[in-house]
Amino acid sequence: MTLSGLDVLIENNFDVLTGLNVGLLVNQASVDKKLIHAATYFASASNFRLKALFGPQHGIDGHTQDNMIEWRGYKDMKFQVPVYSLYGDVREPSDAMLEGLDAVAIDLPDVGARYYTFLWTSLLTLKRCCELGIKVVVLDRPNPLNGVSIEGPPLLEEYRSFVGLYPIPVRHGMTIGELLFMMYMEMGLKGSLTVVSMKNWRRHMWFDQTGLPWVLPSPNMPHLDTATVYPGMCLLEGTCLSEGRGTTRPFELFGAPYIDSGALAEDLKNIDGLIFRPASFQPTFQKFAQELCFGGQLHVYDRESFESVFTALKILESVLKRWGSDFKWKRPPYEYEYEKLPFDILAGSDKVRSALEAGASAEDIRRSWISYESDFRRRRQDFLLYE
Repeated sequence: MTLSGLDVLIENNFDVLTGLNVGLLVNQASVDKKLIHAATYFASASNFRLKALFGPQHGIDGHTQDNMIEWRGYKDMKFQVPVYSLYGDVREPSDAMLEGLDAVAIDLPDVGARYYTFLWTSLLTLKRCCELGIKVVVLDRPNPLNGVSIEGPPLLEEYRSFVGLYPIPVRHGMTIGELLFMMYMEMGLKGSLTVVSMKNWRRHMWFDQTGLPWVLPSPNMPHLDTATVYPGMCLLEGTCLSEGRGTTRPFELFGAPYIDSGALAEDLKNIDGLIFRPASFQPTFQKFAQELCFGGQLHVYDRESFESVFTALKILESVLKRWGSDFKWKRPPYEYEYEKLPFDILAGSDKVRSALEAGASAEDIRRSWISYESDFRRRRQDFLLYE
């Protein structure tokens, strides 16, 4: 069984925090192998003091549903410490929030995709703590999509946003601890960073091979199946297609009222590792709420050969070709970007959208980032913590 960084920290009696006043950045998925929350351990520890809790997008308990739905901090009655929101008035901890802390421990899940904001909340926290001389301890967790596969276009400097603050591929094949270590080193941050590594995790592992319990890391990530398709299907958030929010299978279901499911199925029938099933659904909220949508569901039967980003491009290629007069790109704001198109900040530039609009095939677009993927594979090598 894999032991998360939290499990290892518990085994080691929280040795790296001894004698310190500690803040803890967590959400509802920050649990050990027995599903006990990190805050419970931190509050009861005898060799250091828990002084504050911090929470990311969707709330410290995963209670806010959608993008740009902010939440407010409060006093935790059980642990008698303040809970600070890093997805409200601020997205990085303020000096007042960090006052009196010697260390901040970060124990947040990731789903292996550049867009997932927990990584960027962690990076902003790391940077601020380094500036203030506060120690940062990252409790590492598995990349649920394995630590080998890399896919997707680069992120250009001018398209950085809260769904991508640093140039990595869409699917990066690294753990959150490895990523923060890489960014710490490449950015030349000055401060104390400790990554508590996992035990018994290997790069080829998917989450269901770790033996760890899955707790949905955000409201629309209920299953590993969802995470498997998410790196590509999240791109649909930048369009006026429904990405399945408001259903029990977000990102696996997608569509719109104007789509012919049968025609779409013809275009998506030969994608490696995937069976596309024509489907209809009626979202209960978000895009096309209470309207009947036609589209399909992605059924991944071979996750090793399945390419999620490429699949999303195939979907968009088909929709633009067949229903281009009905299709629209979503307008800003999106994740605190008020000018650039949401699709472009998700894709990392306007190049993917421009190519699709010009009639380029998904295959041609995919070929355009092959060398970037190879370059990133070499670049990340010095920062990998696991075989």
